Amino acid sequence: MAEKRRAEDAEPITAQETKKAKSDGTKQDDPHWATPLSSFQDFEMIKILNDHPKTKSVFVHGKFKGREEEAVVILEKTPFSEETLPIALSGETKLKVGLKNDIYGNYHGTPPAQVNGIKVSVVYPATPKHLVKYSQQESYLVQETEDDYKNITLPFLEKEAFRIQWVYNILEHKMESERIVYEDPDKETGFILLPDMKWDLKQVNDLYLIAIVHKHGIRSLRDLTAKHLPLLHNILKKGQQAIREKFNIPPCKLRIYLHYQPSYYHLHVHFTHLNFDAPGSGVERAHLLTDVIEHLEMMTDYYTKKTLSFCLRENDQLLAEFKKAGRVPEKSV
Repeated sequence: MAEKRRAEDAEPITAQETKKAKSDGTKQDDPHWATPLSSFQDFEMIKILNDHPKTKSVFVHGKFKGREEEAVVILEKTPFSEETLPIALSGETKLKVGLKNDIYGNYHGTPPAQVNGIKVSVVYPATPKHLVKYSQQESYLVQETEDDYKNITLPFLEKEAFRIQWVYNILEHKMESERIVYEDPDKETGFILLPDMKWDLKQVNDLYLIAIVHKHGIRSLRDLTAKHLPLLHNILKKGQQAIREKFNIPPCKLRIYLHYQPSYYHLHVHFTHLNFDAPGSGVERAHLLTDVIEHLEMMTDYYTKKTLSFCLRENDQLLAEFKKAGRVPEKSV
């Protein structure tokens, strides 16, 4: 699934969250914080940007009636849970035979509404960058050297305007404070731990939490040095402890990692259950926190000098910068 990364990036909010009152007094009908989606009656689809049969999700470009701003709506089939499974297997689910051959059979089932829901996420107002980001595109593997970072990536980051006000809203308890699982308020080594929006909080096997650091100015893995080891150790230890206490999941069942390139340029750490095939958890993007700590303990500026590989999509502006510098071929061979 596409991740959150570029200029003017906005945090997707679920339809259920649109009814929340904003703590700083902004009116609910302000389109820059609330989506007008309460049902699909007023949503007009323009086109499908992308779909993922494996994850049973689809990304739709559209508009709301009477609104000029465009939107991206993300639909995902919700997983079964222990609570809803007995309902799905009851007489309330209507079955229609699809194929019957000896001992094998398959059916089309229509379960009751309470077990047939979809998760709805919305990006609104959606910018042209969002439409590009959520569209199906080819990917390219980039190998970024120390010089590449200094001469290509860093200048790109510094000239682009990245909108991460939603991160500061969380850190300042202006938004989503009721979702916080754990907080260490220390300004140097502290963080807030809360559920990622990919997790519906219903099954621990799909657990996905994000630790967002309180300290400002650490954009990504590249900025980390040995002086940040107390921060990283603190996130690892207290994050594991909080998850064990809250969800009864031991550290050996957790995948704890950082993304490079990250979804947004304020340091954050991902906590996912090992049973969950989380987007972005592959080797081309994820760096285990324990490995990061060990590398910095061995070499204080390890991530300043290390060549880092990551994927960029064909319409990504950073990829254009790498192509312009001759670091990525213009066309596939």
